[in-house]
Amino acid sequence: MLTMYSTPWCGYCHRLKSQLDREGIAYDVVDIEQDPAAADYVMSVNGGNQTVPTVRIVPADGGAEVVMTNPTIVQVKSALAGSGVAG
Repeated sequence: MLTMYSTPWCGYCHRLKSQLDREGIAYDVVDIEQDPAAADYVMSVNGGNQTVPTVRIVPADGGAEVVMTNPTIVQVKSALAGSGVAG
């Protein structure tokens, strides 16, 4: 499963969402301004910063999760391929 932590005003988030849509990659979006627990998670993986987009990939087979900050679509596709999560 791919989760993108985002805000409504983030241009980088809008760009990555468009690219994911174009590539047919399924994802969930969590607005860190509306979800304090999500904001805490983002800060925990970004040195205390609320940097978005933060992408979290959790393989269904229980493998190691992948977390990326402001990734390119190429990085996301590579991580999905390596994690065994279908797009």
